[in-house]
Amino acid sequence: MMKSLLKKQMNKLKKNNIVNFPNNLIEGEREVEAILFAAAEPLDIDTIQSKIKKNVNVQKILDRLQIFYSKRGINLVCISNRWSFRTAQNLSSLMSQQKTVEKKLSKAAIETLSIIVYHQPVTRAEIEDIRGVAFGTNTLEILMELNWVKPQGRKDVPGKPIQYATTDEFLNHFNLQKLSDLPNIEELGTAGLIDNTAVDSTIFGTGKFYKEKQEEKKENIYSDIDDMLSGTLKSDDKH
Repeated sequence: MMKSLLKKQMNKLKKNNIVNFPNNLIEGEREVEAILFAAAEPLDIDTIQSKIKKNVNVQKILDRLQIFYSKRGINLVCISNRWSFRTAQNLSSLMSQQKTVEKKLSKAAIETLSIIVYHQPVTRAEIEDIRGVAFGTNTLEILMELNWVKPQGRKDVPGKPIQYATTDEFLNHFNLQKLSDLPNIEELGTAGLIDNTAVDSTIFGTGKFYKEKQEEKKENIYSDIDDMLSGTLKSDDKH
């Protein structure tokens, strides 16, 4: 008799294996769910209760919602008596995936980078002097955040200003083996990128770039001498 009564009650509550809660509780669950979803921060039970029109047992609703969401992509969690929706812990790695966002450098940043490339190591004042205008906000800082530019010692002049130079990451990003792989003043002028008649070649590239170019010229001279000697020796061998 007891089993038969219990079975009838269960049949009333179930239909197609879905538990049918009383209508007021279903509506209450929807309200609690909506309040938690829209909240900018975790909420305690009293705060949730104050936002619901009907007089319902918020704690029981929260417990049921917690069970319902336990196997889903988001879970309902309670921390320090405050409730909120969180990404399921076993899916947290998905949220840490990085997305590359392309951003264009400002004209000021490009000009500053170019000056540092060809005149490094160079101070902030020297960059401003070459550009003819004062620095914009965070121009150098942006280049340093990209890890293309770094501080490189201080200039031995009054005030000991910081000097700036390019990094290995700059070379890697632009697929360069060394600074001297960059075009020189003549090549830039030929390509129409600058008006080299308006550029003082005696100061253009006076830093590391210029030194690398000079070393490259020396290497070429020695290479030419080696080739010449090798050619002479081969000629002598024939005689």
